[in-house]
Amino acid sequence: MEEKKLYSIGEVSKICNISTKALRFYDKIGIISPDMICKENSYRYYNKETLLTVPVVKYYKQMGFKLEEMQGLVEGNTYYYLEQNFRNKIDQLRLQEQQIHNSYIAVKDWYELIQEARLVLQNDVHDVAVKYIQPATFCGMDQEFDYNYMESIINIQWTNHLESVGNEITGPVILKFESFEDKMAGRCRRVRIMQQAIHPCRDCLNRQTYGGFMAASVYHIGKHETIDEEYEKVLNWAAKKGYQCGKESFERYVVDYWTTRSPDEFVSEIIIPIYRE
Repeated sequence: MEEKKLYSIGEVSKICNISTKALRFYDKIGIISPDMICKENSYRYYNKETLLTVPVVKYYKQMGFKLEEMQGLVEGNTYYYLEQNFRNKIDQLRLQEQQIHNSYIAVKDWYELIQEARLVLQNDVHDVAVKYIQPATFCGMDQEFDYNYMESIINIQWTNHLESVGNEITGPVILKFESFEDKMAGRCRRVRIMQQAIHPCRDCLNRQTYGGFMAASVYHIGKHETIDEEYEKVLNWAAKKGYQCGKESFERYVVDYWTTRSPDEFVSEIIIPIYRE
């Protein structure tokens, strides 16, 4: 850097790789001000010490400080003042990190559901399979059920409940039916809506563990109103294989109204616990 007493705003811009517009704004909010302004033409000039403040501002920006937060920091201050400001920023960034992490999980899980549905559709998967359902922590809420799947899956009361308890969920909506026979017969009037919790809140009274059992699983492609066809398929399969079906069932909506309004592209998974006597 050339040795001289003062640098024009254009020279500072070139040396520090910063726009003159930014330098003027920094002056306006009191972060970096010129050391001299020429009365004749209002040109701004900076000495070397002021010029060296620019990298400090850039580093504070890298750390996540907003420009208005830098006032009182870039030129140094007491240890106590700096410690308080850095502690506040650490707490703020930790919260942002958690929020970004939660968003990442939710987007990633939704993306994987779309991939799962695409593969099911491409391969026309209809066969019953045995699978182990891994245990996981879910949030749930009982709701009325009148076979209107859209209102049951995109449930406003459920969304409001999650907001009220400060919880965040991820993955597909799952409806738990206490009796799949009642469900098939049109007698079901209540179900439990469930979704996996990103961070289960301690005060959530509806927190529960889902999974930890063997199940018969089969995919259903298409509108939900014909989903009971798959229950018949599971019952026939279980009889042939020597399995007993549990009373309850779970419908896991891989791609549904949340993703598309085209019923032909819906992919659901019917899960029924099974056991051998």
